[in-house]
Amino acid sequence: MEIERKWMVTGWPQGLTPASVYTMDQGYLTVRPTVRIRREALQGGATALVLCFKGAGTLSREEIETDIDETLFARLEHLIGKPLIRKERRDYPLPGGLTLEVNCVDPGQPTGFWYAEVEFETEARALAWDPAAAGLGDYLADECTGRPGASMGEYWERTRGGLTNSCNL
Repeated sequence: MEIERKWMVTGWPQGLTPASVYTMDQGYLTVRPTVRIRREALQGGATALVLCFKGAGTLSREEIETDIDETLFARLEHLIGKPLIRKERRDYPLPGGLTLEVNCVDPGQPTGFWYAEVEFETEARALAWDPAAAGLGDYLADECTGRPGASMGEYWERTRGGLTNSCNL
């Protein structure tokens, strides 16, 4: 189960040092339900190729991720037939064992944007968490959890034109 809150942000947070930095490429086979592939390259570390399935929901939803090999990733990328979304993600440790994940999506493109998310163990903890208590009240002022049009799948549809015709799902 994935339980997370999301915010639209501008730039990297000031005064925080990232614990890790990733470059990513991701594409969608379908957005309802969500089925996507992602290449996650940890700066100075390993690269993971992941197939992900996500159920319905906003604050919480079922998420299944599994590692795949390069051959399957390449076949699925070809099946998608559209340029993958480029992302840079920086993870920042927060009090209470939480992590602020900040993403720069399609950097340098006119459609590019920034968003942040924090994952939680329970819905109650997610709903009770106050960004201001972590010194992030101004940075995390524009919460978009559950806002129509604010998901990465919807961004995919807007910028990549939905699914490829060769993908008959």
